[in-house]
Amino acid sequence: MSTTVRRAVLVALLAGLCCAGATRDVPNDPFWTAPDSRAAQQAAAWREAGRDADATLMDRIAARPQAEWLNGPNPGPVVRARTTAAARAGRTAVLVAYYIPNRDCGQYSTGGAPTDAAYRAWIDEFAAALGDRGAYVIVEPDAVAQVVASCTRVTASDRYALLAHAVDRLKRQPHTRVYVDAGNSSWIPEAWRLVAALKASGVARADGVALNVSNFQTNQASSTYGDRLSKDLAGKHYVIDTSRNGNGPLTGTDTWCNPPGRALGTPPTTRTDNPLLDAYLWIKRPGESDGTCRGGPAAGQWWPSYALELARNARP
Repeated sequence: MSTTVRRAVLVALLAGLCCAGATRDVPNDPFWTAPDSRAAQQAAAWREAGRDADATLMDRIAARPQAEWLNGPNPGPVVRARTTAAARAGRTAVLVAYYIPNRDCGQYSTGGAPTDAAYRAWIDEFAAALGDRGAYVIVEPDAVAQVVASCTRVTASDRYALLAHAVDRLKRQPHTRVYVDAGNSSWIPEAWRLVAALKASGVARADGVALNVSNFQTNQASSTYGDRLSKDLAGKHYVIDTSRNGNGPLTGTDTWCNPPGRALGTPPTTRTDNPLLDAYLWIKRPGESDGTCRGGPAAGQWWPSYALELARNARP
């Protein structure tokens, strides 16, 4: 990134922190905002191109903490770099472990570790890189719910054993909070169907579960679902992904993949007014595609026009 662009990124972030109108302002919360996010780079590039109005909208994303997804080999350097930068800023990084074998059951985000042994080694490297620095770690979005929903590519007991290993290894690191992904309230409405799978996946040793990751269910729907799960999980807590749920879900079919008309949701915060709800987080990075549907690029790729729509539609 050029010196000019770096300077523009800083200006954009400061402007966003001061004046962001995406959602209600939330006073300083503990989570770290990466200065080199795709949204920050996009805002800087648009300012250089004279697209000031669009850059200001993009600041609504750039100025907020977003999770870092670890979805390829050798996670250690990125984990170490992100948590170190966060610690130096007096903040906490949010990370997503997303490398389980047969990831996404062969759908848009297919991939993951080639073998169970490779995954265990990957988690060991991830955990070691955390050191004693604080982090929130979301463990394997969709991995439990897809098995409960009858993904036939994996053996349930093998997958749950890998998730339990991830929980146990990550929780050996001091100051690490671990949340096992539990889908969303629309995918498997009967929350009780997830309970046995979550228990087999080590949720008892985790801090709780993550809900609505990469989805669009409302805060109320997600917290009602989380409260219901908590009762069956001995009072476990939960976090909610609010990155794109400002307008709730789209009605109709294919509601999860790049739906139009969505908006940024509640900014990341630990102020939730619910003792079971530990935080609202932006786990899905707003502006990254869900997959090659509705004209989107490949899953996880930056899609600036979609990011701009999310920011434009957000409540002031």
